[in-house]
Amino acid sequence: MKQSETAPAPPLTEALHIRASRPDDYEQIAAIMNLPGVRYGTLRLPHANPEQTRTWLEAPADGGLRIVAERSGIILGVAGLHRQRDRRYHAAVLGISIHDDHRRRGVGKALMLEILDAADKWLNITRIELTVFTDNTAAITLYESFGFEAEGVHKAYAFRDGKFSDVVAMARIRKS
Repeated sequence: MKQSETAPAPPLTEALHIRASRPDDYEQIAAIMNLPGVRYGTLRLPHANPEQTRTWLEAPADGGLRIVAERSGIILGVAGLHRQRDRRYHAAVLGISIHDDHRRRGVGKALMLEILDAADKWLNITRIELTVFTDNTAAITLYESFGFEAEGVHKAYAFRDGKFSDVVAMARIRKS
């Protein structure tokens, strides 16, 4: 699929498959990152370069994880954990993006279930942190349903759509 194409809606009866991302996913992932809704909810700039996405996919971070959700071979969402270093090795930063046309259909929940299972049972990550724009109530609700708690608000955190926007810092701390 070319970057300029949008993913057709696969039948919801088809199983959602979660797997590790691969370098050859770069065009579909770059297309998702270029969607207006995804870009509005992230720190990404317009016009993500597919080649930069491929380079990013070819060089995974140590101790991290990148996964995709696909249905009928079409990537509908991507999530990843970026493990921190040294005295913060117990922590990771979560990133998740869902195709604009496939939100509120269980894709984010499926990705969260898989990423948190890996963090808890395989990677021994005890703190997962993220930032989310304060107006992204759907994402905040999803994160809260998985035990994330707000830790504070960063004012004028990022320039978005012509003005500065606030974000909520959230974290989930696994109890030992």
